[in-house]
Amino acid sequence: MTDTGKGILAMIGAAGIWGISPIYYKLLAHIPAPEVMAHRTFWSLVFFAGVLAYQGRLGDMGLVLRNPRRFGLIVLASLMVSTNWFLFIYATQIDRNTETSLGYYIYPLVAVLVGRFAFGERLGGAQWLSVALAAGAVAVLALGLGSLPWISLTLATTFALYGVIKKLLPVGPIVSVTCEVLIAVPIALAVVFWLYMNGAVSPSYSVGDAVLLVASGPTTAFPLILFTIAARRVPMATVGLLQYLNPTLQFLCAVVLFGEVFTPYHQIAFPMIWIALAVYSVATLRHDRATRRASMAVVGVSTQVMKSASDPSAKP
Repeated sequence: MTDTGKGILAMIGAAGIWGISPIYYKLLAHIPAPEVMAHRTFWSLVFFAGVLAYQGRLGDMGLVLRNPRRFGLIVLASLMVSTNWFLFIYATQIDRNTETSLGYYIYPLVAVLVGRFAFGERLGGAQWLSVALAAGAVAVLALGLGSLPWISLTLATTFALYGVIKKLLPVGPIVSVTCEVLIAVPIALAVVFWLYMNGAVSPSYSVGDAVLLVASGPTTAFPLILFTIAARRVPMATVGLLQYLNPTLQFLCAVVLFGEVFTPYHQIAFPMIWIALAVYSVATLRHDRATRRASMAVVGVSTQVMKSASDPSAKP
């Protein structure tokens, strides 16, 4: 199998795990969300630190954390990803996975806006149309349901900002994520201690609960590793398209498995989002192909020029 094929399989694996993760956290819905979040953070740290120890790279964390600028970015990244993780767990427990799926659907469009205003990236007409359709969908839900879909907007915004921070952070993915959860662990444990002092934690775990809580570390880490493999081997346009498998599976979990309410306003808003993503995806694929053709043309011209320069018969 080619590297591209392996990358596509890795991306499908990552998006598939993320997509069915509501089922996993629904099994832990009887445990308070902050408690589940603390376990997820702690066992993620154990797993990632173990990977770095196996690779002999634990010292890389010190190099990152001792650099003031990188440390500041790591703290911000930790805040964004922790908020994202906790809100997803909380939404699953209160039967709001329809909103989480919407959040991950609109994330690419929020990322487009962030790129425009944070990095001055130019947007084409199709991209502006996609953003307008997404904004219209949010407006439909806000007017129809009487409130903004704050879970969706927070998930999309925190993940988009997390992407911006990671773009500014010149650190490998495993090292950076390990540093992020290292910073988050003391806060998570402090929250659980406070809950314990107030009698708001689970008095005991069943064997199944304990296994699921411990396994939340590897199940968090494994798709991130698969995503890293995919990002290195597959064009980003393809990665972006395959990533839509995640919110699609979350949507099916919410509506089909969990029986969440799907109102007429959702029936208007979701197709608007799907159309927006279709427009955005087509525009992205066309841009990606045009860029590759232009690059191949430049390489071809350069090669021809080099051949001409090295061929004495081609000189006047």
